[in-house]
Amino acid sequence: MEQPLHHIAEAAQTAQPNLYRKVLYAEVPPEVVNCIEETVDLDNPWDAAILQTSSPINLINLVSCRGYDESGVGCIINLKQLNDIRFVNKFLESANEYMRPGGLLIGCVETARQREQRLMAKFPWPLNKVYYFFDFWVKRVWPKMPYLKQLYFFITAGRNRVISEMETYGRLYSCGFRLVKTISAEGMLYFVAEKTGDPDYNNEASYGPLIKLRRVGKNGKLFRVYKFRTMYPYSEYLQQYVYETQGLQDGGKLREDPRVNSLGRFLRKFWLDELPMIANLLKGDLKIFGVRPLSRHYMSLYPQDFQEYRKQFKPGLIPPFYADMPKTLEEIVASEARYLQACERSPFWTDVRYLFKAAYNILIKRARSK
Repeated sequence: MEQPLHHIAEAAQTAQPNLYRKVLYAEVPPEVVNCIEETVDLDNPWDAAILQTSSPINLINLVSCRGYDESGVGCIINLKQLNDIRFVNKFLESANEYMRPGGLLIGCVETARQREQRLMAKFPWPLNKVYYFFDFWVKRVWPKMPYLKQLYFFITAGRNRVISEMETYGRLYSCGFRLVKTISAEGMLYFVAEKTGDPDYNNEASYGPLIKLRRVGKNGKLFRVYKFRTMYPYSEYLQQYVYETQGLQDGGKLREDPRVNSLGRFLRKFWLDELPMIANLLKGDLKIFGVRPLSRHYMSLYPQDFQEYRKQFKPGLIPPFYADMPKTLEEIVASEARYLQACERSPFWTDVRYLFKAAYNILIKRARSK
């Protein structure tokens, strides 16, 4: 049941300096309160608001009854876990709308991993294994199926859904926030996120096994590549976050990418995730051999002059990476530059030569892109 808002307005009018701190200590672990106090002035009730709601309507009521100026709210602390919010992105988008630039959103979620740990500890072995098996299929597989998805949300109304840690961060980034800090306490993940821009309002996000990712094509035109899902939902919004926290490994890919799930690692090992890209080949978005189609963020890591040069060419299914096997980003750029310059002189024979070399490395030397 949603918490009434009239007590918030009354609290703000009296402006008791320790009120918010008392409320938080009553609702969340002390270490979480300490984490919040590192970024939020809890003695300023006009700058922060505490809610326990899953409805964007209460955000509107908050702004109305508190009389914030046009710049928006400085901080929203919502103690309702994301797992129980039916329309998670709509709520996050509304929070973004009523928050001033640089404002903070503080919330919580029970991640998929924390849920598994809770259920395994709740029941004795082997009952916990059986319970978790059915919980996994009903709460994680059903919502990803086209027809079962409607049945799932009809029954649950979106409450107690399973959300992974990476999906949580991805949703925040897609709705115009940047992760500032996190803390795990008493089986929950609490996060502090800063408003950095407007939401993406992505209406094409899905949980299904087939995904469409935006990539930079010839002449800089964005197009969608088709792939089998190997990452948690909304992971495409976390490329810069993972790059900043993990860096790149040999071969130019993100190091120990936490967005990739268990099934995804298997699919990537044998390139099964890229089979749907044959549809892009038939549509003319790709050719058989060519530079890899990149996201806008990964493209931004390339030197600016080479970015413009690279955009003159159509990307391909099999990149020159497998012909040269470069280890660093600089070596990848040099490898692609050699290939593209050779293509300008002799497109057909360059592709044939590189294709045979790549096939030799893949089939004989067992070359892999990690």
